[in-house]
Amino acid sequence: MRTWRGGVRDAGRAATLWPRGGRRTYNLRSDPGAGRRASPRRVSTLPPEAQGPGSPQGGRPIDRIIAEIVEEHAFLVRRFFERHTEDVLRAGNRLAEAFRGGHRVLFFGNGGSAADAQHLAAELVGRLSPERERAALPAIALTTDTSILTAVANDCGYERVFARQIEALGQRGDVAVAITTSGSSPNVVEGVRTARQLGLTTVGLLGRDGGALRELVDLPLIVEGKRTSRIQEIHILIGHAICQIAEAALLGKRD
Repeated sequence: MRTWRGGVRDAGRAATLWPRGGRRTYNLRSDPGAGRRASPRRVSTLPPEAQGPGSPQGGRPIDRIIAEIVEEHAFLVRRFFERHTEDVLRAGNRLAEAFRGGHRVLFFGNGGSAADAQHLAAELVGRLSPERERAALPAIALTTDTSILTAVANDCGYERVFARQIEALGQRGDVAVAITTSGSSPNVVEGVRTARQLGLTTVGLLGRDGGALRELVDLPLIVEGKRTSRIQEIHILIGHAICQIAEAALLGKRD
């Protein structure tokens, strides 16, 4: 990677990450080494799972279900990074800029996105890349303190559980990372509105069409799938990429 304004830049490789002229799918049933590898073949149509929600038809072999999961995931990953590599680089470099200035990152979301918030905060407070030691980075998941969550939900309403914590902890120069597969979770939207009022930079890990947060966050990262589980899988991949870019920028790493 090359450094860029104190950060990391290598978007020129994005177009070469995935082969042109068709997608790869995996014929797990016919491959005797399916547990260890998959044999690719070219197809030209989008799988139904990438077009919209649905369940496998009765009698479909289990290996076909697995192949479709892998194919849908690979398709959405490829499409996202072909369109948004520059945005991911900007997000990672913005986190690094905040850390350099003595600021913090606040993560929040519901359900599986709450788990992602905790996961990504742990990568920064702990360490994502084992190659080099670094100081702990100030990152907080707003999804972990059950006393605060239940008190605010009880007294102020569940829509305020993140906004109230951002009001208490957020400062101008911090970064708020909102995670929601719909892009419209009411308490996440309220959290972003409060963050913007306080002068925080807002990043959104969003799904589907981006929902209400598409126009509210400073940097929307939208996985344009329709199945929640696939969106969540790609959100954590994007989150890992952002954290690794921030680490590389802070450590001055050049690959």
